[in-house]
Amino acid sequence: MTEHTREPQCPRGVDRRTFLKRAGAAGAGAVIASRLSTPDRAMAQDATVRPDPAAKRGGTLRYGILSAAAHFDVHQSGTVANIGPQSPMYDTLIRRSPKDGQTIIPDLAQRWEISPDGKKYTFHLRKGVKFHDGADFTADDVKATYDRICRPPKGVVIPRTPLFATVGEIVVVDPHKIEFRMTEPRPKAYMLGAFASGWNIIVRKKTLEDNQGNLRQVMNYPGTGPFKHVSRQDKEVWIQERNPNYWNKPLPSVDRLEIYHLPPFSPELGSSFLSGKIDYARLLDPVSWRKAKEMPGVTAGVFNQSVIQAFWTNMQKNKALADPRVRRAIHLAMDRPALIDVVKDTAPMQIGGFVYPFHEMSTPRAELVKKLGYQTDIKPAVQEARRLMKEAGYPNGLKNLDFVVRDIATFKLWAVAIQAMLKENLNIESNLRVVQTSVWFDEAAAGNFDLAISAIVSSLMDPSDIFSAWYGKNGPQNYSRWTNEPFHDLAGQIERELDDNKRRTMMRKAEEMLEADPPLIPISYEQIYDAWYNKVHGQNPSTFFGIYDVVRWDQVWLS
Repeated sequence: MTEHTREPQCPRGVDRRTFLKRAGAAGAGAVIASRLSTPDRAMAQDATVRPDPAAKRGGTLRYGILSAAAHFDVHQSGTVANIGPQSPMYDTLIRRSPKDGQTIIPDLAQRWEISPDGKKYTFHLRKGVKFHDGADFTADDVKATYDRICRPPKGVVIPRTPLFATVGEIVVVDPHKIEFRMTEPRPKAYMLGAFASGWNIIVRKKTLEDNQGNLRQVMNYPGTGPFKHVSRQDKEVWIQERNPNYWNKPLPSVDRLEIYHLPPFSPELGSSFLSGKIDYARLLDPVSWRKAKEMPGVTAGVFNQSVIQAFWTNMQKNKALADPRVRRAIHLAMDRPALIDVVKDTAPMQIGGFVYPFHEMSTPRAELVKKLGYQTDIKPAVQEARRLMKEAGYPNGLKNLDFVVRDIATFKLWAVAIQAMLKENLNIESNLRVVQTSVWFDEAAAGNFDLAISAIVSSLMDPSDIFSAWYGKNGPQNYSRWTNEPFHDLAGQIERELDDNKRRTMMRKAEEMLEADPPLIPISYEQIYDAWYNKVHGQNPSTFFGIYDVVRWDQVWLS
């Protein structure tokens, strides 16, 4: 029997982890059925985003977030500077519910089916949907979008490509039905999460054809989303207006978005919010967030970010850094509690290793902080680090390393501290080179560095996404050019394994391999501090994972 899924909802009182396990085992439709008393009610069930019954129409939402992107191609991006301001203009095939940021619900696909063997995903698309330029939305646009994501053209790099490694064919059945045929199955929650990623916006086939598959320099390519482009002033504000022809009527409730470029954790973002110049602030610094939390008529929220803060060691450029013992020594020489303290008034951080510290399959935090490299007392770790450097043939350290630093407050503060730790603990000397964000990514991609500090994202919390996007051979964010064949083989097994208990055991083994042969040097894991005035309704990110999936503002209204 084919698994049918019609607009699934996460039942109240059931968290996402439980829901996804049920969905993976029996299909999300079965979960819905357990909550519905009659077939008629099941047919009426509709989890598409709907307005709050109390919602009022109108008004302008002033939103502060990093929005000075180096280019405009959302698919090729890995930064909120794109998805923050651009997401309101687009839709995805399926999406995360803005109610909890976790439950997967319909979007341009109103329902879907998964074959019993897990090797075919069929999506039934909405009819009557229009792009902002008036063109009809069809399955051809979905196919063109996902052909590009799954198999990018030459010169195009898309960080989410590894999520769809097992997609063999994408077949248009008719204008409103499309099939993804897999070469082998993957966990259903993993695949649905990949399709629901906020990065995977649907764009017109013609748009891609007209621009040879590259949208980096195309500022306003047509979407189907709730808001339409009006104007943009670089590094100042992006203005959008309500799409009167949006398929999901009567949304959106807000008439106008003003998205102000305000860098994360910056004094400018904090002062703009505290003075009432913006209604909603994302990525506030801890000091401003604490002040906002005490203000009457303001709500402050905190949630986990889908990002690792780290620095990379260029294994191809520098022979010494190609030695796992040297990289392990650098890893052990980091005083992570001190690094978190360095930025405590700039950005909220938490200690973690090579996978999310809050992931259910990772080493528990209480166990992690007992390991070398994560302890408060770093003397044993430094002693081991010096032994490794001597064993590798570098007892006197290294000289003149080019340390490329992304021009953001946290990275600049950390770079100075890391430079001092490397010098004091291992006699490794480096020269800091601060560059703009767009330059940093160009330099990292080109390999023009010895050390490079920044942050990278994952689309999912699933280890398969982390291991392929961050650490995969030739992976899009594997800036160290790291390879470890036993690890890559194990990562492939984890990706194919459907049993959670077996995956957990394999994941712990993978963590041990990463500790011994680091592909990057983890610093910490970020938390997100948001604040908004209580006139903003319909947005509560407290259960969100990351800031990349629920940023469309279609459900928000103003009082």
